[in-house]
Amino acid sequence: MTDLEQYLQTYFDFDQGDLVKVASFFKPEIVKKGEYYLKTGKLCQKLSFIQSGMLRIYVDLEDREVTQWICTQGYFVADLASLVFEKPARWNIQALADTTVYTIDKRDYDRLGEYIPRWPVTEKLFIAHCFTTLEDRVFSFLSMTAEQRYNLLFESHRDIFTQVPLQYIASMLGMTPETISRIRRKQLN
Repeated sequence: MTDLEQYLQTYFDFDQGDLVKVASFFKPEIVKKGEYYLKTGKLCQKLSFIQSGMLRIYVDLEDREVTQWICTQGYFVADLASLVFEKPARWNIQALADTTVYTIDKRDYDRLGEYIPRWPVTEKLFIAHCFTTLEDRVFSFLSMTAEQRYNLLFESHRDIFTQVPLQYIASMLGMTPETISRIRRKQLN
């Protein structure tokens, strides 16, 4: 069983036949370090599962870049609003390292229901998971201190702290690099 099949199975609870069908639509793709998976303003025409590597989701504002998330192994990646509603993408998605993904194009994604009778329920769970992840992030911004947000991210995604520039992590947490440095110094003492 591939990593993609294992993730799909644990997350979506497919039976073996449906699992093999869904996984067969995903094709391997490499996004080299520095290359873009998607650029702001383009239509997102694919959904990918990260096998290895790292992608940064961010937007360019007039005065700065804002990092929305760093996607690592085991995550799905897309500009969901663009993929589902066919709107221009809000986000740039760029590889921070050579990244191997399994990709399903939008045409095949939209046709999964023809092959998998349970697909509407599965897709609903997938979208609900995306929504609850977003709710958790909003809740953390509304209810936690900068230090608490830093600690939560550090405990759940330790690997990015050694592989990602500090300014990207700071932006993702809604703080400055100086604030992260202060938090780190405080924890070392």
